[in-house]
Amino acid sequence: MLKGKKIVLGITGSIAAYKSCNIIRLLVKQGAEVQVVITPAGKEFITPITLSALTQKPVISEFFSQRDGSWHSHVALGMWADAMLVAPCTASTLGKMANGIADNMLVTTYLSMKAPVFIAPAMDLDMYAHPSTAANLSRLQSYGNIIIEPQSGFLASGLEGKGRMEEPERIVQQLDDYFSKAAASPLRGRKVVITAGPTYEKIDPVRFVGNYSSGKMGFAIAEECSRRGADVTLVAGPVALSCSKGIRRIDVESSREMYDAAIREFADADVAVLSAAVADFTPKDVADTKIKREKGVGMTLELEPTRDIAAEIGRMKREGQRVIGFALETNDENTNARHKLESKNADFIVLNSLRNEGTCFRTDQNQITIIGKDYEKAFDKKPKSEVAVDIIDELERII
Repeated sequence: MLKGKKIVLGITGSIAAYKSCNIIRLLVKQGAEVQVVITPAGKEFITPITLSALTQKPVISEFFSQRDGSWHSHVALGMWADAMLVAPCTASTLGKMANGIADNMLVTTYLSMKAPVFIAPAMDLDMYAHPSTAANLSRLQSYGNIIIEPQSGFLASGLEGKGRMEEPERIVQQLDDYFSKAAASPLRGRKVVITAGPTYEKIDPVRFVGNYSSGKMGFAIAEECSRRGADVTLVAGPVALSCSKGIRRIDVESSREMYDAAIREFADADVAVLSAAVADFTPKDVADTKIKREKGVGMTLELEPTRDIAAEIGRMKREGQRVIGFALETNDENTNARHKLESKNADFIVLNSLRNEGTCFRTDQNQITIIGKDYEKAFDKKPKSEVAVDIIDELERII
């Protein structure tokens, strides 16, 4: 399934850079078009001439190609590619990618990339085992990147660990599997509406009622649906996240705005995934000007219920449409989730519990239970990008 695909191959300063030649050969053999972007350190391990001979394209390394003002557009590369593969990816480049340090052409290309990104780490086993590397990998996964797990070996302590870059054949196979899965997915061509993030309910021009939702789970689900060929509409509350070029995004702020957008988009959709943390209450009256504090005087805020998006979409649901709800609970989790399953007319509920430390709001990991009408499936704690795969696998099962 790689025939005709446009692949940006990022190469960094690792001894494993010599394996990039085999990666190129395998990609080209399957009909892919490859554009190499290499770091200055990468050129110390393999020459651009060799890479250019294999790809039949000039290798990109610097921002400016000549001294006449012509330059390489990382934005154009981000729009051109069907996928980006960084192999090998050193610990240094991992850190730069995870933290947005755009000091070379490879990282700026990554930051402009609208297509899925595959990362094949390559480093000393002890470096890979370091907590800072683990933190960077976790962050990159939370952004929707696909980590190609390195091979195992033995640490200096004698214990087994990972670090050596995976072999070219297996790397290319993962890319092929990715595109093959998308081609065969029952979601391909179907419209999926996803809500994500919090809502802000205004008190006055500078204050609001809100919650801690980061939107990471909903955005991961949107990316996974898009990877499988779905026509994705993402209704996003106020979050500091970006999404791939194939996702249609509608930004909203309040629960009313999210309600209007979700109801409108669901009318001709095949699936709704309601992962947003929508406010249950909103101030009854909103002040036109900033409410001033007066010494010794308190403030009473009167709230009223917001419109229930899940309940209305469940009521609207026609034969053939699917609705996936979310339940965030602090107690009696399964009982409350089953009640929501029935009351919202959902096909299944994704249950999150705040009692699972390091999950839910403002984290990169989650631990869920999928609850259907006559079944439950519990999953281990894992990155939200992988949780999204579990959720969409279950969605595909019931379509």
